[in-house]
Amino acid sequence: MAVLETVLTTAGGALSATLGVVVGTALSRRAQDRHWLRDRQLAAYQELMRQYATFTMTLRRAHVGRTGWDYDWAVWSAALTSASLVAPAEVVEEIDRFAAAIGRFLRDAAVDTTTSALSAEEFAQAMHPPAIAQVALVNAIRRTLGKDLGALSVWIGGSLTRNPRLDE
Repeated sequence: MAVLETVLTTAGGALSATLGVVVGTALSRRAQDRHWLRDRQLAAYQELMRQYATFTMTLRRAHVGRTGWDYDWAVWSAALTSASLVAPAEVVEEIDRFAAAIGRFLRDAAVDTTTSALSAEEFAQAMHPPAIAQVALVNAIRRTLGKDLGALSVWIGGSLTRNPRLDE
């Protein structure tokens, strides 16, 4: 009986240790995958916001200076696609709304800036819907990155318009 007890105890210990290693490995792998995804998300979101700021500043300068302008829209499209590939569904929906707001903005503001430039006030008015969409997108991103970040109520870089909340 003592031999059977020893074998069962040893086998039970070995099985427990093996199970612990398997579970630990799975949990560690899962944590690494989440960390990798979060890093990719942040990089994609940063690139999307960088491209937004780049083309809005390019377009604004063209309106103010009544000069021509050029922007590589393939880079913008790639930034939208990259962010959408790694984003949770909630953020992808906001990316789509943001892109649609940019499309409407471009219909109004992407005129011949040498002959039909918008005034600074007209440009700021045209930027208002994209600025609202940008804040909604950033808040969706912040919600998915951590509950303690909280929502923004102010415009962030690239909006080029006044926030009515701040102007009151």
